[in-house]
Amino acid sequence: MKQTDTFIDEVVVRVFGGDGGDGAVSMRREKFVPRGGPDGGDGGRGGHITLRADRNLATLMEQRMKRVLRAGDGVPGGGKRKDGKNGASIEVRLPVGTLVYDDEVDPPLLVDLCEDGATFRVAHGGRGGRGNAQFATPTRQTPDFSERGQPGQIRVLRLSLKLLADVGLVGYPNAGKSTLLASVSRARPRIAAYAFTTLIPNLGVAEVDDRRFVVADIPGLIEGASKGAGLGDRFLRHIERTRVLVHLIDAGTGLMEERDLIEAYESIRKELGAYEKSLLTRREIVVLNKVDLVSDREQLDAVERELRERGREVHRISGTTGEGIDALLRAMVTAIDAETSAEEST
Repeated sequence: MKQTDTFIDEVVVRVFGGDGGDGAVSMRREKFVPRGGPDGGDGGRGGHITLRADRNLATLMEQRMKRVLRAGDGVPGGGKRKDGKNGASIEVRLPVGTLVYDDEVDPPLLVDLCEDGATFRVAHGGRGGRGNAQFATPTRQTPDFSERGQPGQIRVLRLSLKLLADVGLVGYPNAGKSTLLASVSRARPRIAAYAFTTLIPNLGVAEVDDRRFVVADIPGLIEGASKGAGLGDRFLRHIERTRVLVHLIDAGTGLMEERDLIEAYESIRKELGAYEKSLLTRREIVVLNKVDLVSDREQLDAVERELRERGREVHRISGTTGEGIDALLRAMVTAIDAETSAEEST
């Protein structure tokens, strides 16, 4: 996955299909052919604009920089039945997971580019006009008119990116999500010992034996995130397409009491459910992180026991020292495989 320091996930662009070229009005004029008849050629078709999903892109930055896209106009026809050339078409590459909306149609969603290589023609070029040669008939042998080219399609599009990942890391700010992502992949997210270090989603590719899967570090959620607190509503939509949730709880700093840890877990679950109820039934792994900072680890037993009684798979790790990371990675693979089997059986 290609990374960028600026993550853009919402853009409005205007697209213009090319106008068709006008047909020509021309009469054949050659020596010894005084009445050669009409020979005006047709105008060329205007260029189309097509969208293509590209897994090598991870942001809508290019569209933010260029919000107006115009395909080429068709060339007018000429004499001697010479047809005009078609206008140049444009192919626009977008990240996989981009939703394309046109709010002037119903329903507004035009396409969900959820697979690499998927294409959609979003603006058609106008048809080229017919030259006067096309209008000749036995009773109208010298038509002195042609047809104008048709205008290209114009649309105002709203592009909205929802990340596609196998695993989504969720939790409070500074729960250690970025550190975990860095330790299981080659991603290099910004990491520091204060809240809201991560202000944009980060993607990394983790490897276990011969398996590779995509992990998304979703910026830290807080109470009220589903209503927009801390830009949480924008972050939450990137969780929608993750197949497995890994919920990190900071067990090492600040939250040392049993109820504090459970309440931290319940608070994030509440925001997930308020945003989208189906997230509460998503396959989930709970991680007690930063255990290297816990002097008496037996105090985590009651927390782990309560979470397991709720049907949660629980792991203890340290993203800093690497403790428990291998077991967690294998648990992620098992959860992904289970989710795949469930999807195939439905």
